[in-house]
Amino acid sequence: MSIVDKVITAVTPPESEEARLKARQEAEALAPQGTWLAHVLDHHRQIEALFAAVKAAATAETRYGTQQRLALVLTGHSIAEEAAIYPALAGDKKVGHAELAYQEQSAAKMEMGLLERLDPMSQDYLDKLEHIQGAVAHHVYSEEGTWFPELIQDLQPEDHQRITERYAEEFERYVGKDAVRTPPSSL
Repeated sequence: MSIVDKVITAVTPPESEEARLKARQEAEALAPQGTWLAHVLDHHRQIEALFAAVKAAATAETRYGTQQRLALVLTGHSIAEEAAIYPALAGDKKVGHAELAYQEQSAAKMEMGLLERLDPMSQDYLDKLEHIQGAVAHHVYSEEGTWFPELIQDLQPEDHQRITERYAEEFERYVGKDAVRTPPSSL
């Protein structure tokens, strides 16, 4: 782990598992099936499962292949949020949340690119992966814990529909139509 990674980790301690679980449960209660928030939560679960699968991979080839799948879903998810949801946050006078979300996702994409340079079976790789996973978990907690529940309450029904359509369109454009329907359990 680099010095910068260590400083960031020290300054932003992770939330507890209990706090994350509570935020997820409360967000799920606000997310009827087929809505943008339901899609976001599904993608968050897929990303979490893929992080676990990368860690659990027994060979360099399997780890690298699973890492590529993680990068695909993570990037597709971030692009969809950046195109559909973060502008809605900014439009709801939550510009600070939107800007921070963009920055966090840009950092995650950069770190995923740096991960590709490491030996997938090395301790440095696992340390970098753990750092990325922690940053993504913190980002997810912010979205599920406050940002998106507040946005859900502030938007009009027609806004929800537009965001749902736009989010699905962007995710599908990047990841592909078949990948949109891949349940986390089949990863």
